[in-house]
Amino acid sequence: MLSVAGLTGPAPASAPQVQRADSALLRGLDKIAGTSRDIALQVGGSAMLGPLRITLAECRYPPDDPTSEAFAWLTIRDERSETVLFDGWMIASSPALNALDHARYDVWVLGCNTD
Repeated sequence: MLSVAGLTGPAPASAPQVQRADSALLRGLDKIAGTSRDIALQVGGSAMLGPLRITLAECRYPPDDPTSEAFAWLTIRDERSETVLFDGWMIASSPALNALDHARYDVWVLGCNTD
């Protein structure tokens, strides 16, 4: 319990503990062709999905659930126009929360690789 000037209440929750992984597993979908493929990326590495370059900057996860609660910092760039289409955190458990907005391709995080 926390007590401040006679007020009592629950103590604030501590920040959740997370660990960093060396790599992540993503899935890319070509909505026109109807095909998907899994993409394994090392931190700092990139892969192509059509004209899109996907770069993984970081993958974090809670120690008790490295897949569904994982989140990864991705930069997705259209190589044809050098336009950054996405730059931020994607969350495995809520892929629509912060998603790539592209007419043809979808990308989402499946989890961090912990081996």
